[in-house]
Amino acid sequence: MEFIPIEKDSIPYQFDIALGVDIFTLEVNYNERFDFFTLDLMKDEQVLVQGVKLVYGVPVFTGIEDHRFPVPLIVPIDEAGRETAVNWGNFGETVFLAYGEGEGDEDE
Repeated sequence: MEFIPIEKDSIPYQFDIALGVDIFTLEVNYNERFDFFTLDLMKDEQVLVQGVKLVYGVPVFTGIEDHRFPVPLIVPIDEAGRETAVNWGNFGETVFLAYGEGEGDEDE
């Protein structure tokens, strides 16, 4: 697994990232009122999905079957296993966006 660095102080912001063999644009947003983060995903300037809420331990684009989406799973996790949610206090501190080919990924 590898980790996608998030710059909380720059939110909302977007950046390009290579996931699998394709380049995607991710936009990171934060809902201050309810203390959660969302991701937008774009490819070739086309919006694929907006406002996907980050839920601890759940692959970000789970349930979406679309050949344009990245192959590697993106999952908010805490490697120490202490956290149970994604919020302003822990995101980028103890909870990170991990990506890889899924369970059993040997690229760690």
